[in-house]
Amino acid sequence: MSVLLKGALLYGEEAVDVVIAEGRIAGLEPPGGASDGDLVVDARSLVLLPGLVDLHTHLREPGREDAETIQTGSAAAALGGFTAVHAMANTQPVADTAGVVEQVWRRGVDAGLCDVFPVGAVTVGLRGEQLAELGAMAESAARVRVFSDDGVCVNDAVLMRRALEYVKAFDGVIAQHAQEPRLTEGAQMNEGALSGVLGLRGWPSVAEEAIIARDVLLADHVDSRVHICHLSTRGSVEIVRWAKERGINVTAEVTPHHLVLTEEIARTYDPRYKVNPPLRTAADVEAVRRGLADGTIDAVATDHAPHPHEDKDCEWAAGAFGMLGLETALSVVIETMVDTGRLDWRGVADRMSVRPARIGRLDGHGRPLEVGEPANLVLVDPSARWTVDPARLASRSRNTPFVAREMHGRVVATFLAGRPTVLEGRLT
Repeated sequence: MSVLLKGALLYGEEAVDVVIAEGRIAGLEPPGGASDGDLVVDARSLVLLPGLVDLHTHLREPGREDAETIQTGSAAAALGGFTAVHAMANTQPVADTAGVVEQVWRRGVDAGLCDVFPVGAVTVGLRGEQLAELGAMAESAARVRVFSDDGVCVNDAVLMRRALEYVKAFDGVIAQHAQEPRLTEGAQMNEGALSGVLGLRGWPSVAEEAIIARDVLLADHVDSRVHICHLSTRGSVEIVRWAKERGINVTAEVTPHHLVLTEEIARTYDPRYKVNPPLRTAADVEAVRRGLADGTIDAVATDHAPHPHEDKDCEWAAGAFGMLGLETALSVVIETMVDTGRLDWRGVADRMSVRPARIGRLDGHGRPLEVGEPANLVLVDPSARWTVDPARLASRSRNTPFVAREMHGRVVATFLAGRPTVLEGRLT
């Protein structure tokens, strides 16, 4: 199939006709200068970006298909403008062997809606006792390059050092869930005056910051790569900024919900807003927005965490940690970063496609919008407004924190290797 995108705004700037053929960008012509394709899309006033890349997605399969499957999660990703996602390892069984990561990868290929790249576990069973088969997973058909025990911190410093040393052999990266376990036992929300008022055990910022500080020093010591998952505090931003200024090979991500929601919403006692790490203060939100704008934070990653209804329709203390994110991520970034002037569209492409692809060592994603490049693309209507209805989401779960919220901007079309997965805002 050949595709013609008429009058698309490259990075929100110059209007061009984009010709797609054989899975690649075959031509960029002045408006009206391209011939028709098998599929013609009126892209006037729509922003064209490279397809989004998520470094942090929970697809739950294998083992928790009641919450999400690779098929439904891939559908949510495509509708959110993503052409590649990294599927986290805390499945059942854990993705700690070549066999499991290959199963996840092949099911992603079968779904055909976005490229699914499995994340391998750092330790066997996420138990933090011995390293998993890192080399075997890296050499498998899934070609794993990102390893994480997400949901569980690799809190043993010796084990973390060994993991950092091991992945150097194949240019891998350890993605750390920064949570000092002894400081967060039974924690329910951000530690502060509000947690005392609400009677919920607090989760101190230092529990995140202490692990980040240790791990950037370890990465520097062994000359390896470390990636910080879902950074959420002012102190964390400053530690990463300090490390980067000294040339330490550290990258970091922030979630959409940490860009827009604060701990104040815990006053509702609604477990939809219970997340790990917890929602922080307004000052923390301002700090992570500033860090994303100046490049200290490299990427927006959804931490898409679907749960079955019963795990969220309960009292706060019994509720599971996590929120949906794939279908709303770009809208949150538009609202908090584009509409406020903190990022332009090239900045959005950099933080949601280029840098995530580079961190994950993905060859065909996050590429420039140039002739000859893979046609992994997303078209966005920046002026659109839409209201989140959980029943209309593609995810199998409904635990979005944005119920009934008006969102800014909407994905109109997504192309995976030149093939439309979403057109007119609907799955093809």
